Amino acid sequence: MKDMVKKEGLSDFIYAESAATSTEELGNPVYPPARDELKNHGIDCRGHRARQVRSSDYDRFDYIIAMEDIHYQIMKNRFFGGRGDKISLCMDYSSKPGSQIADPWYTGDFVTAYNQIEEGCRGLLDEILRENHL
Repeated sequence: MKDMVKKEGLSDFIYAESAATSTEELGNPVYPPARDELKNHGIDCRGHRARQVRSSDYDRFDYIIAMEDIHYQIMKNRFFGGRGDKISLCMDYSSKPGSQIADPWYTGDFVTAYNQIEEGCRGLLDEILRENHL
């Protein structure tokens, strides 16, 4: 999403971050196979380090995007005190709303995950542009 926003020249209008629901990768750089897939698409993720979702993120961001249902539930219940109206699935902005990102941690398929995330992010960006008349 950050890369799309930057390439569209919208960095002054749209701010995006990513955060984990678990603590396993906190502080770590992007996982090497994911980094390689991003590099294949000209996306530089140097310097990115994993951070965990914070309860303050709910008030800080207009959109909170989950990759899978389990992430939606964890954010809603553990981090946001049952509030979920700002949370949606990435694929809700794609041609397959309600579906989940095929988690490459388990599938090893970083190409499919990238394509799904790209489609969801593109749909989200288009919605943000429409809603804000940008």
